[in-house]
Amino acid sequence: MTARESLHFATASQAPWDGFNLGNHVGDELADVLKHRGELAAALQAQPLWLQQVHGQCVVRLTHSAKDALAETQADGVFTTEPGLVCAVMVADCLPILLAAPEGRGVAALHAGWRGLAGAGDLNGLGIADTGVAALCEATSSDPSDLQAWLGPCIGPTVFQVGRDVLIGFGVDPNQNHPRFIRQLPDRWLADLAGLATDRLQSLGINRIEGGHLCTVAEPSRFFSFRRDRVTGRQAACIWLDGA
Repeated sequence: MTARESLHFATASQAPWDGFNLGNHVGDELADVLKHRGELAAALQAQPLWLQQVHGQCVVRLTHSAKDALAETQADGVFTTEPGLVCAVMVADCLPILLAAPEGRGVAALHAGWRGLAGAGDLNGLGIADTGVAALCEATSSDPSDLQAWLGPCIGPTVFQVGRDVLIGFGVDPNQNHPRFIRQLPDRWLADLAGLATDRLQSLGINRIEGGHLCTVAEPSRFFSFRRDRVTGRQAACIWLDGA
């Protein structure tokens, strides 16, 4: 497995999307987005699969034979067991979760907003971490305890203000204290998205979890943030199996 925290490129986009925007659905010029995506693919020496993310629980399997057909599929997770294919998710406050099975057997990238992580609403409690871990384990004949997880930059616990619906989505009683939700006002709490993801991954049996300490809102020079800027770009987290 090859892993890199970040790659740095010159931006073609104009404000407010300047900063190497990779999202083609946020109002930026399509030509500039495609230029950025092309430069990223050249640097990785493989074309990432770009999903149409919908805050759901669906994960898709990326293969060399199916990579073209899967482009812009509605899903919030992607996994592969084949070298030379890049699993990618775009974020601008939501949490990217990258998973790796042992011995280079497979990798996955998951897009976790609070709804998708909690499995809220019609997801019936089954979130993207649940489906993503299960899919990668089945494809690689692994147990969850075999996997490693990395949590990328997301909105941090000092700025992610939420209402009762988020607590209820995670099955938390708003009238009770909870370590991942700090009450600010009678009906407003500060939520720890990375902490909630850690809890969910640990409940699934994953113990090797790193990252989750960078706040997208607090670092405008490094990260796009929808909560901070509203109109903004998207960064990506990528993981792949080295074809060498």
